[in-house]
Amino acid sequence: MTTTTEQTFTYADLPRLMGLMTGDEKHGPAATSTLDALWVLYDRVLRVTPARADDPGRDRFLLSKGHGPMAYYAVLAAKGFLPVDWLEGFGSYASPLGHHPDRVLVPGAEIGSGSLGHGLPLAVGTALGLRARGLTDPRVWVLVGDAELDEGSNHEAIAYAGPAGLERLHTLVIDNASASFARPGGIAARFEAAGWSAITVDGRDHEALYAAYTAPHPGRPHVVVARVEPK
Repeated sequence: MTTTTEQTFTYADLPRLMGLMTGDEKHGPAATSTLDALWVLYDRVLRVTPARADDPGRDRFLLSKGHGPMAYYAVLAAKGFLPVDWLEGFGSYASPLGHHPDRVLVPGAEIGSGSLGHGLPLAVGTALGLRARGLTDPRVWVLVGDAELDEGSNHEAIAYAGPAGLERLHTLVIDNASASFARPGGIAARFEAAGWSAITVDGRDHEALYAAYTAPHPGRPHVVVARVEPK
């Protein structure tokens, strides 16, 4: 549950908040596939608030799957990062809420995204940067789609992060079976082969998501594969 100066929001409010955003280019299935995973992450795991948005010690969340940002915007509004009345202008010329998030315009957004394949490499760089600065407490989370894993940039990031022991790096893969190429053993096996800790869960089960998010993985980066059927 989240309380702002105007209203208290729960998970049950998210469909209404998403319903405020209309238009022909809103990639509804791409957004609804991430809704549960995003809510559990922001509601129960991430150590970041509007008041701590610039705190060096905050957790970082990077949305790589940026082409369906309505769930992300709805969660940010529910958590007080941006005003709810911004949602109604989604995608319009003067709105800061574009069809792809812009970190300069959207409070709480760590990166501009939408060009698939960039988020995970950026997350690796963020984790390395925090390590170099001696900031060992902040965690880095990145949400990617399963089809993004076809990109070579992600393969290189996965292959590097495991041997580098980037323990503060966490990847959330939304698996809605949209990838063009099958992976022997599934998505989790690909990460495990590169030295990652990996858990596959039902992407609509909040308790399973929370348990996977908080599972210990000493010395290794961690991936949670959330399987979903688009609503």
